[in-house]
Amino acid sequence: MADSQLPDAELDVLACLWENGRCTAREVRESMDHYRPMTHSAVCTLLQRLQDKKMVSRKKGPIGKAFVYQATSSAKKMYKQIASDLLRRVFFGKTDIFVKTVLEAGSPSLEELDEIDQAVKELRAKKAKRKRSR
Repeated sequence: MADSQLPDAELDVLACLWENGRCTAREVRESMDHYRPMTHSAVCTLLQRLQDKKMVSRKKGPIGKAFVYQATSSAKKMYKQIASDLLRRVFFGKTDIFVKTVLEAGSPSLEELDEIDQAVKELRAKKAKRKRSR
């Protein structure tokens, strides 16, 4: 299975680890409780599945029996895979519509808009440079 096609629950657990860093199963469950309530057992099962897929590693925690889990895959790489998959499957490769939809849905801050603007300028410069070198 491609990383970008993880089941939603597994992707939510993985995203929680990217956001919070190293966590116990309890910390994952508590962190996700407001948007995806789960039992401790369900979280442990999802962490085990991600470990089987080599997307999560675990080490014995400093106290008690709890393990501490950590994502082994890059969030940035996964973000690119998910966005590429959505762009292809849902937006039929229409980047402009995809980007406009994401911006409208996300309501970015002024700082985020500045970062997006800078990324567009950099991409525009790269494309212009490639065009001149042909």
